[in-house]
Amino acid sequence: MIKAIAKPGQASRVDLPLRTLWADTLTVFWGDWLDLRVRIPQVAASGLVSPLIYILAFGLGLGSAIDQVATPSAGDTYLEFILPGMVALSSMVISFGGTTFSICGDRLFTKTFEEMLLYPVHPLALHLGKMLAGIVRGLMTASTVMLVAVLFTHKFWSFVNPLFLLVVVLNCAVFAGLGVIVGLNVKSLESVGLFNNFLIVPMSFLGGTFFDPTPLPVALKTIVYLLPLTYTTLGLRAAAYKPLADFPWYSLPVLLAGAVGLAFMGAYQFSHQQD
Repeated sequence: MIKAIAKPGQASRVDLPLRTLWADTLTVFWGDWLDLRVRIPQVAASGLVSPLIYILAFGLGLGSAIDQVATPSAGDTYLEFILPGMVALSSMVISFGGTTFSICGDRLFTKTFEEMLLYPVHPLALHLGKMLAGIVRGLMTASTVMLVAVLFTHKFWSFVNPLFLLVVVLNCAVFAGLGVIVGLNVKSLESVGLFNNFLIVPMSFLGGTFFDPTPLPVALKTIVYLLPLTYTTLGLRAAAYKPLADFPWYSLPVLLAGAVGLAFMGAYQFSHQQD
């Protein structure tokens, strides 16, 4: 293998493609950010309604009864148990939905998507730029849910420690990447509703947000562990309440592998996209 030797003050040949890819990614992201920055309060609050309803109904309502008969596997109360799941749920919904509708709007309504396909950038940069915008959307909403969690539990460090934030970012990357692929393939907004009803909504309830999947029967546990949200929920719950020795470290490579796999699928889709 021949390695390029860079002169002092000059980037090596190996670094140049990566720097170009990153620069192109930021260029694509900047186009979405210009639109996103004027709607920050709207985006941050858009995914807060459902988690608040679940917190009030399940955490405070049903949770008071559950706490009398059982002890949660993580956290002191059932409310504390479901709060990390609410962060996972909100970041999933907004990362997926916001990314999907953004691409659909460009493809089906404003008809500006064709212009982006003409950018002189690598298809992977197109995917990563759109995915990065989805990550930012998800983090905006997740931050509001994390604030609610801190207000309810008074445990600031539990919800803002680096490991907790890393899992949230990986979760946003997975579902933003999925949103890119769905947005590139759907033919109408009704099709987006089908993906939401048959993929996102079931995952919201089966992804370990309201229960501990460990004691489930093998058949049901297999289904639950096929869902990426399960690994996010387990990771966030452990990062918030458990010592590092009990953290499910396998959740990080699983989520990272999912994001990387979707990135290559998205790059392939962009390279063959015809609109």
